[in-house]
Amino acid sequence: MDMKFKKFIILSIILNIFNLNVLKSQEIDFLTITAVGDLMIGTNYPSKSYLPPNDGKQIFDNVFKYLNNSDITFGNLEGVIMSENIPTTKRCSDPKKCYAFRMPDHYAKYFRDAGFNLLSIANNHINDFGEKGIDNTVKLLKQENIKFAGTHNYPIAEFNINGWKIGFCAFSPNKGTISINNAEEAMTLVKSLKQKVDIVIVSFHGGGEGKNFEQINDQIEYYLGENRGNPYQFSRNMIDAGADIVFGHGPHITRAIDMYKGKIISYSLGNFATYGRFDLSGIRGFSPIIKLKINKKGNLVSGNIISTKQIGDGIPVIDKKNQAIIKLQDLMKNDLINKKIKINDDGSFDLIN
Repeated sequence: MDMKFKKFIILSIILNIFNLNVLKSQEIDFLTITAVGDLMIGTNYPSKSYLPPNDGKQIFDNVFKYLNNSDITFGNLEGVIMSENIPTTKRCSDPKKCYAFRMPDHYAKYFRDAGFNLLSIANNHINDFGEKGIDNTVKLLKQENIKFAGTHNYPIAEFNINGWKIGFCAFSPNKGTISINNAEEAMTLVKSLKQKVDIVIVSFHGGGEGKNFEQINDQIEYYLGENRGNPYQFSRNMIDAGADIVFGHGPHITRAIDMYKGKIISYSLGNFATYGRFDLSGIRGFSPIIKLKINKKGNLVSGNIISTKQIGDGIPVIDKKNQAIIKLQDLMKNDLINKKIKINDDGSFDLIN
């Protein structure tokens, strides 16, 4: 063998070893996740009067530092993103009484600038402006490199972060979304996703709305005649199928946090930034920011809660009264959940064996 060729082979081996070490050094031992509730930061339907001051540029300013410092920052996109003035597909005799949400195109950048890189689009507002609204929303999220899932055309998202393969899927009882009420289909989707990734995050939009649905019970919840699923059983089914984290939305209030097989469940993250057309009175006006650290097995290592509230017509700010923490502490004393987590007064988690 020629000496130059031998040197080339040796150099190639050294470079490959170096590259492998670089890749390993880029991997992290833990994944950090920040999760919040519903996001609808102003609508141009039925008029631009429902948009926030200064065109929404500062809507996340008061909570920014809590959103932009995680590997994943997640929320539920409660509406479409579209500037074009097209009519809603909802049956509404009076637009002022019609709850259809349409954020301007450039608001997609506000989400990305705030730190959001993962959103659920599985909810009762993604169809407010039909396929055109969905298509425009998807286009803009892709432009901002925000991952998403939740409709039949976009059932899953897969992406890499610091050497981790992440999978995401989202469910709701609503038309055009992946159904929360088809347990077999949902579990099959999660099992398939888990075979391809390290960590599976599941979001669901389900459960009844408002104060009458604060408590978690192992039963189907109906609201306005609609089957909104059984959040308790659905969450466990998802973890049995391979999910590592389950985030709930839909009730517009904060519900309990649970742990099952070492995996975290949040049954409802409430209203986080819902401007202009939401009832923000009482328990609807405050919500948690959940910050989690998980290991490569998807098990919770640590977590903490930051309490927020909305002021004015829907501007999120830090809540010095810690109403979300107090509410979670109260709920978790009485709910039908595994008492595996204690939330301390400062929002930190104690994991109970």
